[in-house]
Amino acid sequence: MGLHIPPSLKNRRYFYLWVGLLISIAGSQMQITALFWHIRTLTGNPDPLALGGIGLARILPIIVFSIISGPVADAFNRRQILFITQSLLALIALALAVLTFTGHITLWYIYALTALQAATIAFDLPARQAMVPNLVPVKDLANAFSMQSIASNTGSVVGPMLGGVVIATLGQGYTYFFNAVSFLAVIVALILIGHVEQETRKSAGVNLLAIKDGFQFIFTRPMILSTMLLDFVATFFASANTMMPIVARDILKVGEVGYGFLSAAQPVGSVLAALVISQIHRLRRQGPLFLWMVVVFGASTVLFGVSQGFILALAALVVMGAADAVSTIIRNTIRQLQTPDHIRGRMTSVNQIFFQGGPQLGEVEAGVVAQLFGVPFAIVSGGIGCIVGMLLIVLKWPQLRFYDTDEPAVAKIIAD
Repeated sequence: MGLHIPPSLKNRRYFYLWVGLLISIAGSQMQITALFWHIRTLTGNPDPLALGGIGLARILPIIVFSIISGPVADAFNRRQILFITQSLLALIALALAVLTFTGHITLWYIYALTALQAATIAFDLPARQAMVPNLVPVKDLANAFSMQSIASNTGSVVGPMLGGVVIATLGQGYTYFFNAVSFLAVIVALILIGHVEQETRKSAGVNLLAIKDGFQFIFTRPMILSTMLLDFVATFFASANTMMPIVARDILKVGEVGYGFLSAAQPVGSVLAALVISQIHRLRRQGPLFLWMVVVFGASTVLFGVSQGFILALAALVVMGAADAVSTIIRNTIRQLQTPDHIRGRMTSVNQIFFQGGPQLGEVEAGVVAQLFGVPFAIVSGGIGCIVGMLLIVLKWPQLRFYDTDEPAVAKIIAD
C-alpha cells in the first residue's frame, strides 16, 4: 500500500511554511541543547540550580507578554508579525554567537538573551499557530498539526545531534551562528506564501476587553481548559531535559556526542509516532488515547530516571517522545477545532502560558529537587507526579475520558 503524501502538504503555502519550520527548528534545538551544555561548562561542576535558572529566564517573559500577544495575533496580520519575530530571533542567536566567539559570554548574558528570546517567542507562537487554520481546510487541520509535530520533532532530532558534533569539532559559538542562519528559512517561506486571509473584523483590538474575552472563552470551554491544565501538569513534573547534561556527563559518563544522542532520542520517538498518525485518515476516541499517552509519558520518565545504562536511557527517552507526540497532536487539534478564527490567537497565547510554563517552571522545580535529593530522584518523582496529576484532572473533568471528535459540530464552531 505504501506511504501517501499527507493532504496538508498538498497545500503549496502550508508546504512552504512546513519546510521553513523544519530547518529553523533544527537550528533552535541545536541552540537549546548547546545552552545547557554551555551552562554546565561555565559553572565548572554539576549545578542543577544554574541549569534550572534557564527555565525561569524563559517563562517569566512568556507569562508577561502572552497576555497581550494573543490580541496582537488576532488584531494584526499574522504573517507580518512572523516576519518581525523571526528576524529578532535571528539577531538574538547572532548576539550569542558573537559573545561566545569573542570570549565575553557569561552566565548572566545567557540568561538575559534567553529572556529576550522568550519575549519574542511569546508573540511568534500565537501568530504562527493561529495562521495554520488560515492555510489549510478544516478537514486537513489534524493532519497539518501532525505534520507540524513531525517538523518540530525532526528538527529536535537533527538539532541536538548536530549540536553535539558542532560543539566537539567547531566550538560552542558555531551552534548559535548556525541557528541565526536557520531563521532565514522561515523568512523565505513567508515571502513565498504571500498574503494570508484572516478574520479581523470580529477582533476587539489590543486592549483589556480583548484580553478578558480570551480568558473568558477558555474558562467556559471545559475541553480546552482541561487539556491545557493537563499539559501544564504533565510537563511540569516530567521535565527531564534540563538535567540531561548532568545525566550524560556525570551519571552515564558520555561526552558531547553521547549527550547529543540522548537529547535527540525523545524527538526520534516523537517523529516516529507523528509519522504513524499522519497516515491515519481519521483518529477516533481521542480522549482515552490522549490520557493513556500521558500515563506512558510519566512511566517512561520514571524508567529514564532509574537508568544506569546508555541504551536503556535512550529507549526510555524514545518512548517518552512517542507518547508526547500523540498527546500533543490530539490536544492541539481539539483546541484549534473548538476555537473560532477571530479569537484563535488569544486562545493560543493563553495556551502557551500552560504548555511553555509547565516545562520551564518544571526546569526550576527539577533543579531545586535535584539540588536537595539528587538528579535521579528529581526525574523519578517527576514521572510519578505526572501520572498523579493526570488522575486528579480526570476526576475534575471526566468528559476527557469519552472525548471523540464530532465533525459536524466542529464545522459549525469554525463557521461561527
